[in-house]
Amino acid sequence: MTKAFGAEFERLRARQAGILTLASAVRCLGRAAVRSRLASGRWRLVAVGVLVTQSGPLTEPQRLWASVLAAGEGAALAGLTAAGLDGLAGFDYRQMHVLIPASRRVREVPPGAVVHRSRLLAATDVHPNRSPRRTRLARSLVDAAAWAGPERTARAILAAGVQQRLVTAVQLSQVLQRCQRVPRRALMRATLADVAGGAEALSELDFCDLVRKFGLPEPDRQFRRRDSRGRRWLDAVWEWARLVAEIDGRWHMDARAWWADMERDNELTIDGYRVLRFPAFAVRDSPETFARQIAAALRQACGAGTWPAVPGPRGGSPSRIPVKPGRRPE
Repeated sequence: MTKAFGAEFERLRARQAGILTLASAVRCLGRAAVRSRLASGRWRLVAVGVLVTQSGPLTEPQRLWASVLAAGEGAALAGLTAAGLDGLAGFDYRQMHVLIPASRRVREVPPGAVVHRSRLLAATDVHPNRSPRRTRLARSLVDAAAWAGPERTARAILAAGVQQRLVTAVQLSQVLQRCQRVPRRALMRATLADVAGGAEALSELDFCDLVRKFGLPEPDRQFRRRDSRGRRWLDAVWEWARLVAEIDGRWHMDARAWWADMERDNELTIDGYRVLRFPAFAVRDSPETFARQIAAALRQACGAGTWPAVPGPRGGSPSRIPVKPGRRPE
């Protein structure tokens, strides 16, 4: 082993958390030295052609490196694994998702790693500077939504990426436009349309679905309103009816946020608005109650009419609210 190769080995070991391909270790140290360390138990193989320069269990960074190196040339961490490394919070990251070109085959990956193949894994999809090698965030989120179990989780992933200010709906739509055959493409397009319209939390996406399902007039979402404390955002507003609907998620349990919401509600009431508040779980689990209360408030705003007190899903009860002259639903 020359001094130069020894220095290269140390750089690789430091950069890759002690995970190396067998070929790179042999190139730096020689076959005999590598064989001796493996035979003595100081090092061990973690997958075909990949070793760790220690005998103990792998750390989380080592699992990431082992997964991507075992997948071979052109591989990159992807989906929730890559998105989690780039800041996405709130999901299960125990599985290691790796994306490889469709033409490649992988003999073995470490336990917990899942390999996906894509015909559209271009160089522009992979971040040029991140380590371990991984896909860019917008591509990671689209892939994660495609690979997620329930459709609700897929929608939550896209909504969370925008809500957490990691990507924009436009960036996600650009990836989706290029990936014509990605699973759930129609679902993702509809979700991004709602997100672009302002429904960033999953509970607000449920809200959008139910508005359409029960034939309610579409509100303005994430409506900007300037009050005594400056500009504030409202989840949904039927301005023509002076009606506001707010969806409360887990983050509303903070005492300061709770008081800020009450203060805003009070100012809206003073200004002549009515405010209906719904916890996120109620929008999801009790849609009929949600629809009945929204419909009743809108019917009151319109005056006497014939719209039923308890609307049904589209195709059943009438879907339009009679409006007095001079009042126009947006």
